[in-house]
Amino acid sequence: MKILIVQNSLIPVSLYGGTERVIWYLGKELAKLGHEVSYLVKQGSTCDFATVIPIDPAKDLVDQIPGDVDFVHFNSTSPNMEKVTKPYLVTLHGNAGPGEKLDLNTVFVSKNHAQLYGSSSFVHNGLDWDDYTKPDFTKKRDAFHFLGNAAWRVKNVKGAINIIKATKSETLNVLGGTRLNLSMGFRFTPSLRVKFYGMVGGAKKDTLLNSSKGLIFPVLWHEPFGLAITESLFYGAPVFATPYGSLTEIVNEEVGFLSNKQAELVQAVERASEFSNQRCHDYALENFNSKKMALAYLEKYETLMNNGKLNSKNPQLLEAPKSKFLDWQ
Repeated sequence: MKILIVQNSLIPVSLYGGTERVIWYLGKELAKLGHEVSYLVKQGSTCDFATVIPIDPAKDLVDQIPGDVDFVHFNSTSPNMEKVTKPYLVTLHGNAGPGEKLDLNTVFVSKNHAQLYGSSSFVHNGLDWDDYTKPDFTKKRDAFHFLGNAAWRVKNVKGAINIIKATKSETLNVLGGTRLNLSMGFRFTPSLRVKFYGMVGGAKKDTLLNSSKGLIFPVLWHEPFGLAITESLFYGAPVFATPYGSLTEIVNEEVGFLSNKQAELVQAVERASEFSNQRCHDYALENFNSKKMALAYLEKYETLMNNGKLNSKNPQLLEAPKSKFLDWQ
């Protein structure tokens, strides 16, 4: 099958790039399975296992789809989708707003994500764990970590810092933020029990995750999926988070603890050593790998190529959030 993956960004990524990382591993796995993969992506992109077609920003994106492809996998809705003549689907990687009608062929990235929009069509994100540094479970674990865009308030780095400060002596490494942040007002963290690393990727990120006691992830929105969760688990780090969005289906009691109450998360964090690093790793390895993701998407492709449906009606947010941030106590 000739499969075109569309995303208006650069590949590969050197730092985080969640969506770009997912589509890279999806294409790589599809190629391993014998499919002919191409990417329609920003100029400057490169790939050694698939053909790269640079997007011409002066032209309509859907007009740049080659005529010989069998299936098109969009990773965001493009203008004039009605012009697409090939079978296609659209993966929603984020959250759409109230009143926005999504494409009939939308696929979500978790069961909870789909349910919020009245759908049951989802595929969990998977990663190629062979591309990651092999975990070393004999290594000393000396701090917890936060992983995400700390400037984004729904990620609640402030909550993560307060959890650590409420423990007796634990420390926190913030991956994805800085001590002084002026992008959304004046934010400064004076505590010496918190260390900031900015945006990190590759071997440096792997090393930090491999030395972590656990991920502190008290998000205040419905997290669609959260690669930070599965990457942390791969390195044996249990997850301490809020029970929002995908968290309730990804994090079970063997690999983490969920609560929207700071005091309860503090208690759980102080018992982090009770979790098995090996069990966390095995769980991520078995359930959130790129081959499993690719096979699940292939089922969606085949359904649509055989004139089937992924959704009975256009998905739409069933209930608008009452406030910008979910409850945090």
